[in-house]
Amino acid sequence: MTEQQAPRFERGTDGPKVIVAGVDGSDSSLRAAAYASGLARRQGALMAVVYVQRVVAAGVALGAPVADATEEIAEELVTQIREAMERIKGLSDIRWEFHTFRGDPYNGLVKAADDLRADAVVVGASQQAGHRFVGSVAVRLVKAGRWPVTVVP
Repeated sequence: MTEQQAPRFERGTDGPKVIVAGVDGSDSSLRAAAYASGLARRQGALMAVVYVQRVVAAGVALGAPVADATEEIAEELVTQIREAMERIKGLSDIRWEFHTFRGDPYNGLVKAADDLRADAVVVGASQQAGHRFVGSVAVRLVKAGRWPVTVVP
């Protein structure tokens, strides 16, 4: 490093402080949240659970009640997470918070990870066949190369 270069802030030097867990209600995403909670507990990090409410352009154009359905899913996920945290309360105190965004899951997770200054992102593996050709959210996050990404099967 030359004298003129200012030292840069480096995330992750003391272990992760914020771990983003992407959830969508699927089994693999709930396993990802469980895995992230273990990481958060061991590292003393904040676990930010993120649900991106997918907005389907065709449904919005036709006036379908997409927002109501995705809002119900978000509420159900918060309830499931609270119940899981209550079950382990006393065993460990995991700091966690729930965030929800609307839009494309990839862009929502990127925004959440950037806004929260995430040190790591944990997501479930996609179980949709078309993602083998188009690319799943997990693969796109890994290719972005901005955070360590753990993909839980």
